[in-house]
This record gives sequence, structure tokens and C-alpha cells, in this order.
Amino acid sequence: MIRHNGLHRERAKRPTLEAVAARAGVSRSTVSRVINGEGTVSDEFRAIVMHAVNELGYVPNSAARSLVTRRTDSIALVVSGSPVGARSDDPLFSATVRSATRELEEAGKRVTLMLADSTAGRLRVEQYAASGHVDGVVLVSAQGTDPLPAALARTGIPVVSLGRPTVATHAAYADVDNVGGATSAVEHLLAGGRRRIAAIAGPPDMVAAQDRLKGYREALRDTGHRSIIAVGDLTLASGADAMRQLLRDDPALDAVFVAGDLMAIGALRVLSESGRRVPDDVAIAGFDDIEAASYAVPALTTVRTPREGQARAAVRLLLRQIDGGPVSSTILPTELVIREST
Repeated sequence: MIRHNGLHRERAKRPTLEAVAARAGVSRSTVSRVINGEGTVSDEFRAIVMHAVNELGYVPNSAARSLVTRRTDSIALVVSGSPVGARSDDPLFSATVRSATRELEEAGKRVTLMLADSTAGRLRVEQYAASGHVDGVVLVSAQGTDPLPAALARTGIPVVSLGRPTVATHAAYADVDNVGGATSAVEHLLAGGRRRIAAIAGPPDMVAAQDRLKGYREALRDTGHRSIIAVGDLTLASGADAMRQLLRDDPALDAVFVAGDLMAIGALRVLSESGRRVPDDVAIAGFDDIEAASYAVPALTTVRTPREGQARAAVRLLLRQIDGGPVSSTILPTELVIREST
């Protein structure tokens, strides 16, 4: 009996929503919106409320909140259709997932990471989302032929794609300007006097790779220069193989635009082995500005993509959609970083 009374008194002393509001100097409804992860509160007030929450040790009753809001406060971060080689070698993949996870956790959401690289895996994700286990999905889908974006859209659950999907759906997306970035890189090569500019494209079933190849072609469209293209799978080895193919196809080429930095670094090695000096004989420009780009020999000119910003933008779009706010897709600008390779 004594233990029961002590427990009752302990529960009675737990800080309330009203106590947090009083400590923060805001209304109870503002505290509620912050606790529920709604996107209608400014960053300033959100920080003030969370400071009060931490000071008082307030713990929201998640079960009661779920009954009222009909939300789980859980988000699925789904990685679908990524080529195995590209994912294991891509240093931007972990940064993208980490940034999205951090943004969700800061909004008070639990994150469920799900991989869907097979038909069974995609079906499992679709059923999990449709069963009400999560409030929404952030989808990282690399392949344009991936059926999961359309399947999730049919369930009616809020979905935001990290990258533009090829299949037309009503889902919003956050992407980077792949076309514009590629165009700026090729225009830079043209401005340097290069006239036989080849390209190493990424996988043809990747939307970003298609867009980067489109930017390359658009830059050459009105110049009278022909396109010279080889294809890789975003890995070092594929970049090296593609560069060997280009040198066989056109030994007189004087520049290469590469749709990924790892492939560009592989291409640099082949150029060195073939006796071509970079940039004197052949200039080369990559895409993404991974950390290794600045340590390549010579340092790689490349297109910097705001991958962490893209992940944060996707999460914010999803949270706004869950809250019932207006949502439209966004494309973030890229930046050409000029180094010694051009």
C-alpha cells in the first residue's frame, strides 16, 4: 500500500503540458504543436519549447496522443531499387540517410529504415505503410523503373521522394538540379577551348543519370560538336572501363564530363596510364563533389550537390504534408567547383 501511494504521488509530480507552457512562456497549444511535431511552429519557438521540455523532464504520453491525433509519430525511410554496386561504393548514400534520419529525429519522429531491393521487399514496404504503422514515407528510389513510388501513392499515405521519380505520381519530391549542373560543367569545358567532349553517363535506369546526360547534350546542342558517350554504374571500376572505351572510340578527345565523381576518379587513372596529361591533353569534370574529389590527382573539377540539404528538404515536405499543409516539389541548385583537372 505504501509503495502504491508513493507511486501515485510520483506520477502526480510529473510535469504537465501546462507546466512546460508556463516555463517556456508560450501557449499550451504551441507546446502541443511542438510535441506533436507539427511544422507550423517557428524554429525559434520550437527551440524555446524543447528547452523547457528538457529542463522539466516532460515526457509526452505517446499512447494518449496517438488516440487523439491518429498518428504513430513514426516515419519509414525506404531505400528502394538501388544498384548494389552503386550503393556500397557511393559515399553520399550514408550522408543522405544520416541527414534524413537526423531531421526526422529532431522533429520528434521515430525512424524505421526499410530496404526494398526485390519484389518481396517492395510488397512488404507497401503493406507495412498501408497498414497504418507509419505516418508517412521518405522514399529513396534510384531506378526509374521502380514500381514502388506509384504503389505507395495508391495507398494514400503521405510520400515524399528523395529525387525525382520517372513514373508520374502525385507524390512530391526534393531533387537537385542535375540538368543544370551538367550543363554548367560542359559549358565550362567549352569555355576552356575543348571541342571533342565525351561523357561517361550513369546507369540508364537512374533518373539522376538521365538528367545529367540530358544536361551534357543540351550544352553541346548548338555547338556543332557530336556526343561521344560511354556508360558506367557509378563505381570506380566502371569509370575506368568507360574511359578505356572512349579512348578506343575517339583517341583525339580532349575533355570528358563524368556523371559521378567515383567514375571520374577511375577515369583519371586510365588517362594517366595512357600517357594523357590532365588537363593539358584531356580535361575532366565530375559530379557530386565527394570528399575524394579534392584529393584526386589532379584535384577534380566537379558539380557540388547539396545532398544533406536535399534530405532535409524532403523531410520537411513530408512533415508539412502530414500536417495537411500545401506541398510542392523542390529542386535545389548545384554549384560548379573548379579545380586543377580542367
